[in-house]
Amino acid sequence: MIIRALALAAGIAGAAGFSQFPEFTQQYVQRLGGAVDELARSVEAFDRDAAALGLDREAALAQLATGGAFGAARAETMRETLTRHARLSGDLAALEGKSALSRVPLVAHFADPEIAERTWQAYRPGVPMTAEGAIFAGSGFVSGWLAVAFLMSLLSLPFRRRPRGRGRRVEPVLHRPTQAPRGHGLRAVRGAAPARAGARLPRDI
Repeated sequence: MIIRALALAAGIAGAAGFSQFPEFTQQYVQRLGGAVDELARSVEAFDRDAAALGLDREAALAQLATGGAFGAARAETMRETLTRHARLSGDLAALEGKSALSRVPLVAHFADPEIAERTWQAYRPGVPMTAEGAIFAGSGFVSGWLAVAFLMSLLSLPFRRRPRGRGRRVEPVLHRPTQAPRGHGLRAVRGAAPARAGARLPRDI
């Protein structure tokens, strides 16, 4: 009973958690799009300033890095901005327009810690009202149930009593009848009662 109760509780918790996946990923993608737009404005402004001086992006970064300690720090910050913009743009392209079920194999694109933290802080759990939410809830329930049931079965395995074997008792053979030689019948003993047909001789114990 205890194992079933724990498995049921884990199944309910798994259903509640999995059912939030569609809504959470939707809000994450929205914030991801906002972050890409914000980074794109900084990148476009940098490229525009570099083009006005006849420099490409790498040449502008190299020239900025030679402008003392502040210029070197500014160049490093700009490199990080360019790298993050390229990475988040790739994540947005992979996730945008996909359904919740299609995003399951793409969980690696939800790895930006800053966006995930902001999404989680503003997230409000909701009751799933779609078919996808029901599928995730059912999957979470089954996963939680099986995980806890399997774990509790392993933990209780050393405490289980082994059933005693009920082997059949084998009687020892005390006497094996020998076949009488041919031509030698049983001789009647005077005074003995005649043997009935089909009667068995007693065992020699």
